[in-house]
Amino acid sequence: MTKKTKDESMENSIPTLSEESSELGTIRINHSVIAGIVRLATQSVEGVVNVGTAGVVEGLTDFFSKKESERGVKVTETSDGGYEIEVRVVLEFGVDLAKTGVSIQETIRDQILSMTGNHARSIDVIIDDIKMDSPEKDETDDQWASDSTS
Repeated sequence: MTKKTKDESMENSIPTLSEESSELGTIRINHSVIAGIVRLATQSVEGVVNVGTAGVVEGLTDFFSKKESERGVKVTETSDGGYEIEVRVVLEFGVDLAKTGVSIQETIRDQILSMTGNHARSIDVIIDDIKMDSPEKDETDDQWASDSTS
């Protein structure tokens, strides 16, 4: 594949925000930007510990194969210009999983619409794991931090 052909195919894979062109040109949003919006919106929801899979093998695969903003997030564009989104999360132990999942969906929907003007056609939330925040872990982390600064 020549460099020109490769560049052209990459350019075609970047979704176009609007079919209308202004006198200045077109606006395109890369899927990694959408994934970043999804990731940040998800992290803002109370009860979310992490965005991304909790499995070690999948986590390492994601870590080495994707940008940080894309980890745990899959974005595809529909033919009508909307987005299909899949986000994998780890939630805090004790939260209502269903309500937190709905809250994640609504937050993502609102952020995608307000920032891009496009709709999320579907938002699938996959809860991979739950974690308990242990106070002992925080104390140990604080102890290590204070030992290293001495």
